[in-house]
Amino acid sequence: MMNRAGSRKTLGSSRRTLATSIIIESLVAGYGAARILHGVSLRLEQGETVVLLGANGNGKSTLINCLMGLIRPTEGTISLEEDGEKLNLIGLSTEAIVDRGIALVPEGRRLFPNLTVRENLLLGAYRPAARATRAQNLEFCLEAFPALADRQNQLAASMSGGEQQMVALARAFMSAPRFLIVDEPSVGLAPIMVKQVIAKIDELKSAHGLTVLMAEQNFNQAIKIADRGYVMVQGQVVFEGANASELRDNDFVKKVYLGT
Repeated sequence: MMNRAGSRKTLGSSRRTLATSIIIESLVAGYGAARILHGVSLRLEQGETVVLLGANGNGKSTLINCLMGLIRPTEGTISLEEDGEKLNLIGLSTEAIVDRGIALVPEGRRLFPNLTVRENLLLGAYRPAARATRAQNLEFCLEAFPALADRQNQLAASMSGGEQQMVALARAFMSAPRFLIVDEPSVGLAPIMVKQVIAKIDELKSAHGLTVLMAEQNFNQAIKIADRGYVMVQGQVVFEGANASELRDNDFVKKVYLGT
């Protein structure tokens, strides 16, 4: 995306240039007496897109909710590592986690239905690091999502599912994140919209050096943008693919996940 001077426009933020990663180790979590995650471990390295694959009900959203501070694990660790120094994310509030540059696009979008598109986007810029550049980030988002530019005053509830997903993505970008966590972006969308939404995630990640973790059950679309990924079955990681080809060609994945 180019401005009139010919230079690439980027999100205004205080994003640091430190090498960063998220490390999840031996995570156990659930709801009440129901255990959902059974010792899950994974890594998310700076600048990569990692996909978390698995059918509905296998623990992907529970893992993301733990990462975002919405569920407290009973065992294991979640760490944000910056140049060798680790910060334990478990026990931090969701607000504090977002303030570290970790933004969530939740399953089902969860917009404020009776607010306009513009109001939903501006609410994404509440963290201190994003407030100073809110106007710049809003301009960027409206250029990155041109369908929203003409609908700024439209109520979110009146938009199609695909348009609402675009609003949810743009709202996450308004927080000027370093990590973008996307939970089931294909849910409720027509196949053509699934393709467009996932392509937009990849476009924005590549343009702005984000690190992406995407939970998705649409295997064929997800691996189009994956650097690598994990397959979850019944709350456990049963396969780790070092690249998209390993995910696509593995016999276990074909049998258990693809049904071939």
